[in-house]
Amino acid sequence: MDYFYLKGKNAIVTGGNTGLGQAFSLALAKAGANIFIPSIMPDDPEFNKLLEAEGVKVAYMEADLTKPGVPKQVVEKCVETFGSVDILVNCAGICICKDFLEFDRPEWDPMIAINLTAAFEMSHEAAKYMIPQRSGKIINICSLFSYLGGQMSPAYAASKHGLAGLTKALCDELAQYNIQVNGIAPGYFKTKVAEYSMKNPERNKWIVDHTPTGRWGEVIDLMGAVVFLASKASDFVNGHILVVDGGFLTR
Repeated sequence: MDYFYLKGKNAIVTGGNTGLGQAFSLALAKAGANIFIPSIMPDDPEFNKLLEAEGVKVAYMEADLTKPGVPKQVVEKCVETFGSVDILVNCAGICICKDFLEFDRPEWDPMIAINLTAAFEMSHEAAKYMIPQRSGKIINICSLFSYLGGQMSPAYAASKHGLAGLTKALCDELAQYNIQVNGIAPGYFKTKVAEYSMKNPERNKWIVDHTPTGRWGEVIDLMGAVVFLASKASDFVNGHILVVDGGFLTR
């Protein structure tokens, strides 16, 4: 079990104080990693206390990762605060939904900026520290829509397909430095983003019926996956997208 232990490791979890990001932050903290959270959402002292109760250090930085130079500042601040960056979880993302003919550049541009470009820039800056130390874990939070089309949000599908491609490209670039770059593709999970689908009887039924496990995912279902990909246990896993969807893609 020592292969899964993250004591002494320092992790950046973008958007780590909201939605699925909270699950990833908590999972890594439970495994022993210190947590650095850059987010546009306000600092959450109560959530920080939950993380600190695991015996780890926690730091928050208000950050809009789409602004020039901010990813560099985030990584530098993490290193200044904790001494290194060993794990990067690119979780921050948004989804704007509109009918296709109403979906234009004002919707497209911010989604590509945060879902894809920010992940590239964060990885680029983190790699500058991971390469000299010859170790590191980069985990991109992809989606079922890294594989599917989907209506109402072409930018979401495009950005998540792009993120899966970026994962494989960075693996090809960074594996020689003992850096593993993988992705997690969550299925349908009970989060605030999914409230509309959960409250819509027809939509809810379709999702449950389409999932062989017969239920929505709970955030705890993702915690083991992120610890595995952040730990020594996954040292020979690289360029892989780990789908956590209760079997949704099999139907």
